Amino acid sequence: MISRKLAALLNSGTVVDTHAHIGLCDGRPEDIVARAAASGVERILTVGLDEDSNREAVRLAREHEGVFAAVGRHPNSAAGFDERADADLRELAADPAVVAVGETGLDYFRKGAPREDQLRAFRAQIAIARELEKPLVIHMRSGEGPDRDAVGEALALLAAEAVGMRVILHCYSAPPERVADAAAQGWFCSFAGNVTYPKSERLREAARLVPAELILVETDAPFLAPQSRRGRRNEPALVVETAREVAAARGSSDDEFAQLVTANARRVFGW
Repeated sequence: MISRKLAALLNSGTVVDTHAHIGLCDGRPEDIVARAAASGVERILTVGLDEDSNREAVRLAREHEGVFAAVGRHPNSAAGFDERADADLRELAADPAVVAVGETGLDYFRKGAPREDQLRAFRAQIAIARELEKPLVIHMRSGEGPDRDAVGEALALLAAEAVGMRVILHCYSAPPERVADAAAQGWFCSFAGNVTYPKSERLREAARLVPAELILVETDAPFLAPQSRRGRRNEPALVVETAREVAAARGSSDDEFAQLVTANARRVFGW
């Protein structure tokens, strides 16, 4: 539940949540969507991580106004990715309710799928997104050590294989110095609730550097709840708090920034 005080804080203007996992959030999807709408969130991208959650994302997009789907194989779910998985994902991604492919990418932080499977799934999803002319949603998380630089490796692979494509760096986690590299490629950078944390000055610095036409905000719900709800479950209604923090970091008014990210999301997702 969202308190009355927080609801009053959030309920101003209109914004979008460009990355959430509605099926993993607490409560009924219809209630989650309704609370988001009451807080001024007019569009939500709900993102699949594997075969089951991909189908759930498509179903939710069909059932709820203002909800759209992305389907993909998360790098931590990439083990065993093969031709059958590729064909299944390709078929799902062609659904009109699906506006993006992913999230895909590389994650060397957790001991999840083998690197070879992550790379195979990543390259396959780049190809699917290119074929269907849909944007690509990227997850990157490095581990410790020079051989676990998932961010650098993912950016290099994108630069080589995703030229000219619409790319969203979801939950931006690269150093501020890499913003210029992303901007040069025309890639969108999306910021989640962790940008609101007191010690996240480097993230806020990165948010300040992103060109206006390439910035987005998200929740990654139910993960990364913003500071006012830190340690608890996140949900799309709370994207407004993240948007306000990024707007303040960029020296923008709340309304101007909300209009900006809403327009950017409309351009990249075509919704």
